[in-house]
Amino acid sequence: MKKLLTLLALVSISLTAVADEGMWLLPYIKKMNSKDMKKHGCKLSAEDIYSANKSSLKDAIVIFGGGCTGEIVSPDGLIFTNHHCGYGAIQKLSSVEHDYLADGFWAMNNSEELPAEGLSVRFVRHIFDVTADIMGNVPSTASQQEYEQIVGENKKALIAKLEAEHPNMQIIIPSFFGGNQFFAFVHEVYTDIRLVGTPPSSIGKFGGDTDNWMWPRHTGDFSIFRVYAGKDNRPAAYSEENVPYKAEKWLDISLDGIEEGDFGMIMGFPGSTERYKTSYEIDYMLEVENPQRIYIRGERQAILRERMDADQAIRIKYDAKFASSANYWKNSIGMSRGVEKLNVKAKKQAQEAAYQQWAEANTLPEEGYIKALQLIAESQSEAKRESATIQYLSEAFMQSVELMAPLFGQNDIERFYKDYDADTDRAVAKRMFTIYRENNELLPSIYEKIDAEFGGNSDAYVDWLYDNSNLTTYEKFSAILALDKEGREEAFNNEPASELANSIIELYRQLMPAVMASNNKFAEGHRLYIAGLMKMQPEKAWASDANFTLRLTYGNILPYSPADGIVYNYYTTLDGVIAKENPANPVEFTVPERLKELHAAKDYGRYADKNGDLPVAYLLNCDITGGNSGSPIMNDKGQLIGLAFDGNWEAMSGDIAFEPELQRTICVDVRYVLFIIEKYAGAGWLLNEMTIK
Repeated sequence: MKKLLTLLALVSISLTAVADEGMWLLPYIKKMNSKDMKKHGCKLSAEDIYSANKSSLKDAIVIFGGGCTGEIVSPDGLIFTNHHCGYGAIQKLSSVEHDYLADGFWAMNNSEELPAEGLSVRFVRHIFDVTADIMGNVPSTASQQEYEQIVGENKKALIAKLEAEHPNMQIIIPSFFGGNQFFAFVHEVYTDIRLVGTPPSSIGKFGGDTDNWMWPRHTGDFSIFRVYAGKDNRPAAYSEENVPYKAEKWLDISLDGIEEGDFGMIMGFPGSTERYKTSYEIDYMLEVENPQRIYIRGERQAILRERMDADQAIRIKYDAKFASSANYWKNSIGMSRGVEKLNVKAKKQAQEAAYQQWAEANTLPEEGYIKALQLIAESQSEAKRESATIQYLSEAFMQSVELMAPLFGQNDIERFYKDYDADTDRAVAKRMFTIYRENNELLPSIYEKIDAEFGGNSDAYVDWLYDNSNLTTYEKFSAILALDKEGREEAFNNEPASELANSIIELYRQLMPAVMASNNKFAEGHRLYIAGLMKMQPEKAWASDANFTLRLTYGNILPYSPADGIVYNYYTTLDGVIAKENPANPVEFTVPERLKELHAAKDYGRYADKNGDLPVAYLLNCDITGGNSGSPIMNDKGQLIGLAFDGNWEAMSGDIAFEPELQRTICVDVRYVLFIIEKYAGAGWLLNEMTIK
């Protein structure tokens, strides 16, 4: 009954890990990593990094917003994170009159800090291994349905127990290793977060989409926020009476600089990796999933880009939405390229062949290991058309045609309309309706209306839709909400966008049974395959896939060679920023005049390197992914030396297969961050509250 528990206990105390690959859970750093970390130059003890009983570096790291990492850098709750992580909050605070995206923003005292509505940060207060509580009564021969039922009941009971033991905290219990291990995380959530400073996009987003995922990089990708609390230092809703949070732990900042080979470590919240992905899943990704995402988003982004470039108000409304879409769009392009170029599928097939041979020779059929790969293979083929159609519905309609958003429970309708332009959305909708029909056999029933009433002309239908909808403006939608219950129901029933939304939902419901059956089969195969791999190689130090929980990764500052005859240096300087200025592409490669003046005078102060240059970015061979954006880069003493903000193009397959010779984390140098704060922005008062070594 407890075979999987025994297996995971073995994994937890396995041999020391290699430096490069692995996003490691903090409770096992002492057992799994500390010796190896010291070999690579780390001077900290495991207890300095993570302690269950006293303050440690862990307590300075926060979840920033919904998908990034931040770090506390002062006793008064000051947070560093990436510019692109704060981008949505900065955009919400921006207007044509106060364009903080284009111009930047710098508070010169606490009273000038701007409340970032809807933003939160989460501190991880406790971490518990609860595998025994969740899986202790799961039979080793349990079916997937039985497994999920027992695990679900155990999880619900344990969350209730932990909530009672930790009042005013939020409890999450995610699974690890495909559902073979569980940890509970106790979060304390602060919701009064204020914008303190941000460079203009010409610094914080320098290089734009062109440089995204690329090296060499010259982006000052940082922004600054502050946590506010009630007088008792505990979370409180926004109030003018709130005060800066008194931090339990904050990171010291080092100005000693970096050298090739120096130790570096990253602590943060990596979002998602798929290192246990099989060749069958790779086929679906390369043939269906990525091509559809790349094409649909590319079509939408082309329309948005044209309209954003032509109108400042449209740019402010759509900048954050465009950036979010474009980031994963380019990621998908790079992922497919990397997987094919680095022959990842063949490597997976070799691993699968070895696994199957082991399973058939060493396990019993009732244990399930023998059938694991077969289950995964069947899951990828049985509902292929249905899954592809659901993705197309999501990308082309649910995520692209914003007119329907108010019907799907938008939390902040006023904010939605502030960032909405009906004419832009109309243009996007026309393109989405056209490409959906061109690329899908299974059509929502709204196409029957288009054929019957508009002669098959979807553009004419879209014009009718937007001309007659009451969802195109805040005023029209508010008028509906002001009606009594019967009036609202009648208005929504007669709303043209409701007919569209219902037709899409109807097709979703038709497709979902096949997809759910496929997903259940995959979940069982995935769980058994990972458990079998670890049973096959019990001596190996296995790391669980990323799932947006607190992890540590470590390595060294190193250059790399992307191709024969090319070697990239491990750092860049302000000279490269100046050289990249391109008047023909002012959206991505504009250099602010103030920055050019400082460069011309070489007025770098204490932030210059040993050659008298101003460092901007550097490379570290650590294992990160999305969610690590904003994570602190710490040196051998645990001092902040930079912020992680990107991966490199040549290793975009890294979420599926780590490539140690190519994989690099792109980091903004903390010296450039402080230079921008002090020299460029004149906000030196912020440095006074930091501990700078």
